[in-house]
Amino acid sequence: MSRRILVVDDEKLIVKGIKFSLEQDDMIVDVAYDGQEAFDLAKTNVYDLVILDVMLPKIDGLSVCRQIREFSNMPIIMLTAKGEDMDKILGLEYGADDYMTKPFNILELKARMKAVLRRIKTEYNGDLEAVINSGELKIDCESRRVFINNQEVNLTAKEFDLLELFSKHPNKVYSRENLLNIVWGYDYPGDVRTVDVHVRRLREKVEPNPSEPKFIHTKWGVGYYYQNKKNI
Repeated sequence: MSRRILVVDDEKLIVKGIKFSLEQDDMIVDVAYDGQEAFDLAKTNVYDLVILDVMLPKIDGLSVCRQIREFSNMPIIMLTAKGEDMDKILGLEYGADDYMTKPFNILELKARMKAVLRRIKTEYNGDLEAVINSGELKIDCESRRVFINNQEVNLTAKEFDLLELFSKHPNKVYSRENLLNIVWGYDYPGDVRTVDVHVRRLREKVEPNPSEPKFIHTKWGVGYYYQNKKNI
């Protein structure tokens, strides 16, 4: 399966060069030239990796990085024309996985991309399986795709995050507060009703009968848990 990459930079020649080179390696490349466009694309699509410039119009790259981290763990490599260590450190603190200083060699960028993707995959697969089969429900955690009886189901980023968390820890009951902290983050301004709404929508998409769920169950007075049919 081809990797899908988002390249974000306001210098169109740089974007063109990176895009051309990555497409030679059979990658699917989307591009954005400002921070708002980058955030909108990252919010509505699933990327294997984001290449994100620090200095961008509308919304700067560090803010985009921070906003992406509020709903996704997709790998991010920051690009900066500055050489100050603070910019590099700040980029990593905002959730970036690596950084490169301009000008750079495209071969070095590709090597960094491979290293980040390999590290993320190793960390992930070292803990839990990448594909979770639970009866007719299949969850591909690496590509973030979900299938019911081999038919793909389209989930939002948060819906997938919930399903992935549940399925990785079958029979573990999560309170609404825990889910809000884990999936949305401790600084999320919403309340626990957000969790209920997302669980309801998730059930409508993956359950044969949402009123009698097979996968995502309610522990009354406590929270929600996932039952892995493969283990029954």
